[in-house]
Amino acid sequence: MLKTSFTDLTGCRVPLQQAPMGGVTTPQLAVAVAETGGVGMLAGVAIPAPALEQMLDWMRSRTKGVFGVNFLMHFLDREALAIAARKSNIVDFFYGDPDASLVDFVHEGGALAAWQVGSTAEALAAVGAGCDFVVAQGIEAGGHVRGQVGLLPLLEDLLPAVDIPVVATGGIGTGRSMAAALAAGAAAVRVGTRFLVADETDAHPAYVDAIIRAGPEDTALTDRFSVMWPDAPHRVLRSCIEAAESFQGDVVGEMAVGEQRMPLSRFAVPAPSSSTTGEIEAMALYAGEGVGTVRRRQPAAEILREIAGEAEGLLRRWAQET
Repeated sequence: MLKTSFTDLTGCRVPLQQAPMGGVTTPQLAVAVAETGGVGMLAGVAIPAPALEQMLDWMRSRTKGVFGVNFLMHFLDREALAIAARKSNIVDFFYGDPDASLVDFVHEGGALAAWQVGSTAEALAAVGAGCDFVVAQGIEAGGHVRGQVGLLPLLEDLLPAVDIPVVATGGIGTGRSMAAALAAGAAAVRVGTRFLVADETDAHPAYVDAIIRAGPEDTALTDRFSVMWPDAPHRVLRSCIEAAESFQGDVVGEMAVGEQRMPLSRFAVPAPSSSTTGEIEAMALYAGEGVGTVRRRQPAAEILREIAGEAEGLLRRWAQET
């Protein structure tokens, strides 16, 4: 029931891609997802090329599964991109117009190329640029949000228009929501917030606790956390906006950058990792509307099996009922 054009294209066994979630995703998380049959992803932002190469070599030594690297166009490092194209299965891009030269560059390195989009027009541009698949992001998604409509209306408009696999993302955190997206015609789903609390992530414990306590009504789409990256809407926990607005001062804490530590400005973009210090509750706590499905910490493999198992069971039942 879970064999799709996406699994055929990528070679994974489960049509589920773990969202990259910059700052808190680890190689261990991506490996756990890949080894369990999904597609594990790293965020390529602020990782120097030599360090990224070491990570990808370590990951390949631990799994024969499918994994990739995501790059934000605002912070694109061409040297790191070259490493990712040679060392991973998939390279995907986000937050910028699809660029055929970048897609060609990825293909020359041997990887599949994808683009995360928020509209049918952007998806068609990605197809025109030569992408192998697109990730359709609904407004329910956590982190930075490209689209302006809900996931299902987006899929309704986008799916008939493109002839490559479409991965659905935005508010998906259970087998039921995965099954719904697949039944609507998506070839796979992309899951972020559920994996944010996986044992293998590097999210700060206070961030994890806030996610577990939150319900779907506790997120907000905002542009408040724009220091370092202006004019990029994003979905976070409503509580962190309130905490940052009431915080007295310009610096909320410190974050690690390699062996160095740097001050973290109020309303800065980075999410708090385990090494971040300061007023964690006043930092960017990204979360999608699927946050209400998160109840506890779990190993990533368990999360994936739970989501995929429930989705397969529902799809089988729905097929029998029709």
